[in-house]
Amino acid sequence: MHPGAWWLWALGLATAASRTTNPVLLAMILAVAGFVVVQRRTDAPWALAFRMYLMLGAFIVVMRVGFRIVFGGGQGDTVLFTLPQIPLPEWAAGIRLFGPVAAEQLLGGFYDGLRLATMVICIGAANALANPKRMLKALPGALYEVGTSVVVALTVAPQLIESVARVRRARRLRGGRQKGMRALRGIVIPVLEDALNRSLALAAAMASHGYGRTGRVPARTRLLTGFLVLVGLLGVCAGLYGVMDSSTPVYMGGPLLVAGLAVAVVGFLLGGRRVRRSRYRPDGWRAGELLVVGAGLGTGALMYLTTRVDPANLYPSLSPLSWPEVSLLPAVAVLLGVLPAWLAPPPPPTHPTGPPATEVGRSTAGAGANTAHRYGSSPPRAAADGPADEAAPTKENVQ
Repeated sequence: MHPGAWWLWALGLATAASRTTNPVLLAMILAVAGFVVVQRRTDAPWALAFRMYLMLGAFIVVMRVGFRIVFGGGQGDTVLFTLPQIPLPEWAAGIRLFGPVAAEQLLGGFYDGLRLATMVICIGAANALANPKRMLKALPGALYEVGTSVVVALTVAPQLIESVARVRRARRLRGGRQKGMRALRGIVIPVLEDALNRSLALAAAMASHGYGRTGRVPARTRLLTGFLVLVGLLGVCAGLYGVMDSSTPVYMGGPLLVAGLAVAVVGFLLGGRRVRRSRYRPDGWRAGELLVVGAGLGTGALMYLTTRVDPANLYPSLSPLSWPEVSLLPAVAVLLGVLPAWLAPPPPPTHPTGPPATEVGRSTAGAGANTAHRYGSSPPRAAADGPADEAAPTKENVQ
């Protein structure tokens, strides 16, 4: 699958989530995103980080509800309980700490937090399904250097999770029984060493490929290109916000989005002239990619249409309280997003390419060597021969 197809599918789900606070519809979107990720993700490090986004979404919901309790959640007729109120000075008038807590305010915080969490998890689904390195290859030449930095930043957290899992597995093989804070020192030091080795190998590979070279392009041309690209991307961001938020003026939606895309395309074309790079086996757009994109954009479009023709059930009433109801059109819109679980081609099977089964684990420097190999350079000699006591038990150490 082309990585851009997964991103467009996820943005369609996020757009649908931004158009409702109905917890039933939001739960359906979460179920759709999770089911597609489970069916079509690989065993790559970025794919295994999807649970981090689930935990982040749960944290967002808890924080939004907690804020409603701390900063006055008593605006409503159904008071659930009353907390001791903390008096504040006169200059803080309008702010209340604790006091009565009403069900209407708690549900309002829960609905808002669940909507934001659903949007974050949809973006996490795109990160779990799309290969960031292949996405970098598909970027236009004007964004190649910026895209490299973004890809490196996006893969930091998944690589750290992979390093922690590898170190913990090595400790269990040695018979380590410490848990909690006692085991923190034996995990943090090897993980930091692994991260340093990855950074050094990646820096050497990027330097050998001439990363950051400006060439003989005049400064005025670079300034004009950067200005057009930045202005265009800002217009695209503002247009997307206008499309997702129904309370914004009409000109901040589709018109601003189209104008931003036009300016950004002009900047991309001008910037692409000074970047000369080849693509090995470029990813194409086939029928599977088009079906996945159609499912995601169809979900967002049908939900947008629902806000125009039947918005009653998209925002459950808080005053008076009422049970959330779901009509047919938004339900069909959400279920349309689950089609990539069957329409998209399955991920390729993975075969073990590491050391034989008699050798347990790999060295921490080996991870840095693999990183350098992906970017086309050989790792430094010191990284290949560095210490691997904590993260890579050999057969003799295990025995």
